[in-house]
Amino acid sequence: MTTAVHLSSQLAVNVLDARSLLSAFGVLGVGVVLFAETGLLIGFFLPGDSLLFTAGLLCTGTAGSGLRLSLAPLLVAAASGALAGSQCGYLLGRRAGGALLARSRSARLHQGARRAEELLERYGYAKAIVLARFVPVVRTVLNPMAGALRVPVRTFTLWQVTGGLVWSLGLTLGGYALGSSVPNVDRYLLPTVAVIAGLSLVPVASEVYRSRRDAKGEEARG
Repeated sequence: MTTAVHLSSQLAVNVLDARSLLSAFGVLGVGVVLFAETGLLIGFFLPGDSLLFTAGLLCTGTAGSGLRLSLAPLLVAAASGALAGSQCGYLLGRRAGGALLARSRSARLHQGARRAEELLERYGYAKAIVLARFVPVVRTVLNPMAGALRVPVRTFTLWQVTGGLVWSLGLTLGGYALGSSVPNVDRYLLPTVAVIAGLSLVPVASEVYRSRRDAKGEEARG
């Protein structure tokens, strides 16, 4: 009876909680979650940012949770899941067009699709594909959107690999660096993850500000 209760508790995984996912699936779970979040529309709700950062933190062994991950396999899993997922999403969009989004009833997903399309139109393929990596939901829907809009395969692949490596490895190494330098960082994990998620939006905010400033400059000259 005790064994059955213990087993059921192990199987009860909160897919919205990074630590729960890592405790249940470890490094392999990071690759699977990132693949689902960036490659499958049903994965738009998964916690990619916090998962990467928390996983990096747990590689230091200072989080006090008893769980410690290996950094090298984690980096490989994170990069592989992020890059393979994005490419898969693009290919699905190229084959199915807008039918994938049309079938979804999620208002959040459709809002993300509109933002993804705006990014592609405003900033062009290269910037939009890289910037989308740092925006939850948008990084899920931009990939099939790019496929449906027939973004050239080489262009998409080049920039999704660039953005994917910066995002996945950057957040993972950021968590590792913080865990290595701050004692008892586990006490501040939630606010730290919130700060990191905010910082991940800096590239997008900077680009929006620059775009608006340039537009005002053109209006003034006109």
